[in-house]
Amino acid sequence: MSLWFSASAVVPQLTAEWGLDGGQQSWLTMSVQLGFVGGALISALLTLSDRVSPPPLIAISTLAGALFNGLIPVADGSLGVVLGLRFLTGAALAGVYPPGMKLVASWCRADRGLGIGLLVGALTFGSALPHLLNALARDGSGMPPWRGALVTSSVMAGGGALLVWLFVRSGPYLVESAPFDWRFAARGLAHRPTRLANFGYLGHMWELYAMWTWVPVFLLASYERAGWSLQGARLAGFATIAAGAAGSIVAGIGADRMGRTAVTGLSLAASGSCCLLAGLLAPLPGPLTALCLFWGFAVVADSAQFSAAVSELTDPRYVGTALTVQTSLGFLLTAVSIRLVPPLVVSLGWEWVFVVLAAGPAFGLWSMLSLRRLPEARRMAAGKR
Repeated sequence: MSLWFSASAVVPQLTAEWGLDGGQQSWLTMSVQLGFVGGALISALLTLSDRVSPPPLIAISTLAGALFNGLIPVADGSLGVVLGLRFLTGAALAGVYPPGMKLVASWCRADRGLGIGLLVGALTFGSALPHLLNALARDGSGMPPWRGALVTSSVMAGGGALLVWLFVRSGPYLVESAPFDWRFAARGLAHRPTRLANFGYLGHMWELYAMWTWVPVFLLASYERAGWSLQGARLAGFATIAAGAAGSIVAGIGADRMGRTAVTGLSLAASGSCCLLAGLLAPLPGPLTALCLFWGFAVVADSAQFSAAVSELTDPRYVGTALTVQTSLGFLLTAVSIRLVPPLVVSLGWEWVFVVLAAGPAFGLWSMLSLRRLPEARRMAAGKR
């Protein structure tokens, strides 16, 4: 998953070298989101993740993403080609993340929240790795070299594909393959309990990827204004995203014991509060870093639980399709919130821009509280809702 933010992590270098404006910077991440949506929609309509064994699908998709990402340095300076390669990288990752959740669900029953939490924790740490590579890179010019970060991300993804191909197998709770039925792709919105779980996920996603994309840039601006080390800001950006790995695992344990709606509600309330507070700390990089670390812990802690909820509420024969539809809708929404930030920074400044993201957690919290009141909610977390 280090492929996801491999180009986003080096936006300052690409901006300096290619003269990117705010909109073009946004597209370096938005193109991946839209590619993921395109790949996920095709997969959902063909019920691909329910008709193809997850391990080979994940391995082949990861290798394809690694190839597309690794070609970006070759297309040096051609933004159109780069965005096309980023789109294809996102499309390839649609064959990694949703099938990965189905694969984990095939090994978990009573501890499904923890199982998918571990997977999302891995996704989170992998997404943070390009920021670490960028912080540690040196070439003596004062600006870290960007090509090495992309190539290294592709090599790591290739290693991940090899591990899956050689050692990963589906678990004992894998339900037999479903017949092709394109109509099932819409059931996640027609079935009220699943719809509310998806609405909670959408509220969460409105905040998540905009936060992951722009908080590292926000930290750079805060550190630079205060005269602090920019390498320290890059490390803080990595740590902010990586903290979510621990949050996903802790929330997974808690959700299996306390219930999905309880844990997602707490996480949404915590991350939404951080949206409101972060801008106020812009002049104070020390307290801002502490808040961002907590924000990074909370902002993704609930992510796995929305997916676990859908896997428990939907027809078990079509879990892969239901998860693919959920993620495709969520990532489509992220393109809007990611693109919204740069013009808001120009008009409002960093002090107020993240307040807009708080609407997502508020909507998600309402959705999960509504789901909690339904009798079908007892199907989640062994009856703990």
